[in-house]
Amino acid sequence: MKHALKFYASNIALAALVIDLFAGCAATRPISDTALGAGGAYLGHELSNGDPLATAAGAAGGVILSEGLHFAAKKQSDKAYAAGYDKGKSDAVKQQYWLYVAMQQQKRNQVANVRLYPVKLPEQRIDGVTFQPSTKLLRIEE
Repeated sequence: MKHALKFYASNIALAALVIDLFAGCAATRPISDTALGAGGAYLGHELSNGDPLATAAGAAGGVILSEGLHFAAKKQSDKAYAAGYDKGKSDAVKQQYWLYVAMQQQKRNQVANVRLYPVKLPEQRIDGVTFQPSTKLLRIEE
């Protein structure tokens, strides 16, 4: 009986391993549910000497195991996607920063043509305040 149990358990483990390799593919979900459900039913049937309740429980256990594997694979995939998305946003911000730095360096290296124009401001009264006549310089940079 122990030899047979080891044989059946190793066959089920091998089938689960093969199904687990395809857990990431959406098309294999029904296949893995069926295969692990059938494997669980077979294992339950053999271990209980044909008890229908144990066979059904084994099938349910196989399907639950398959769904658990799919859930874990999807969760890992979603986590990797989120990490990649965050990395992409970070890279885009850094790229924009270095673009602005390069633009500012180009402006610093250029010799600008600066002219100062004197503008005479007359005496004026604004909101009850009298401003004295003065001359201000208007800076024009080309």
